[in-house]
Amino acid sequence: MKLANFEFGGVSRAGVVANDAVVDLNRANAVIPADIMAVIANWPLLEADVKNAATGAPHHKLSEVKLLAPVPRPQKVLAIGLNYADHIAESGQKTPERQVWFSKLPSSINAPYDPILMPKVSPAVDYEAELVAVIGKRCKHVAKEDAASVVLGLMCGNDVTVRDWQFHTPQWILGKSFDTHAPIGPWIVTREEIGDPHTLGIRCFVNGVKEQDSNTGNLVFNLYDQIALLSQAMTLEPGDLIFTGTPGGVGIAKKPPQFLKAGDVVRVEIDRIGAIEGTMMAEE
Repeated sequence: MKLANFEFGGVSRAGVVANDAVVDLNRANAVIPADIMAVIANWPLLEADVKNAATGAPHHKLSEVKLLAPVPRPQKVLAIGLNYADHIAESGQKTPERQVWFSKLPSSINAPYDPILMPKVSPAVDYEAELVAVIGKRCKHVAKEDAASVVLGLMCGNDVTVRDWQFHTPQWILGKSFDTHAPIGPWIVTREEIGDPHTLGIRCFVNGVKEQDSNTGNLVFNLYDQIALLSQAMTLEPGDLIFTGTPGGVGIAKKPPQFLKAGDVVRVEIDRIGAIEGTMMAEE
């Protein structure tokens, strides 16, 4: 099932996408909130109603709506660094003994097809294709073998990074949190539809040229390792996002480095999920 946050008639609504059509969940069943964040927050209670509503007649063609960020207001956006062997090698780093974590501020969230800003203060903007997990259940101290049960679903993500700002300080949060620099979507594919999240091809294209091409099976620390560790430190809440790492092929590792420029089109594809695509746009 593909949970979506869409806009129609200037109003945002929670929906389910099937083929080229959208079911408006609240219109299908008034028990289901129209706000996607409320659906996510109450997922264990609403899952059966949502599944039943998704089988009904659609309300819109997909082409008639605008897809918004599936999780527009996450409480936490957590991201792991140096988590594919080829990316570690191109970065000139050793494989980490422990997971390397940073945050992207929630204000960086962007819709799946909206423009991505080239900031005034830097020309060193890079792409990072990532599998993004959405937490669906409040949890703490989750064992690795139980971690799948707290995942609502999966999305495509682009961990857009301003490289010079990233390395101005030992903490990466500024370089990772510019406005619009966390495009996600195009929808949340629920866990049971994906199955094993560690078997998915992941690719990034810039202006149609394939720059990244890997598989989530190549993660150094897989998604369940990540959830087990994070949940020892903090309570994970419904709607929290986990960016699971990027494979090799990023722009900064090229010789010479190849950063994005205004007008470039960046596309992230993940098998069984879909694709997001944004055009780089100069900040006014």
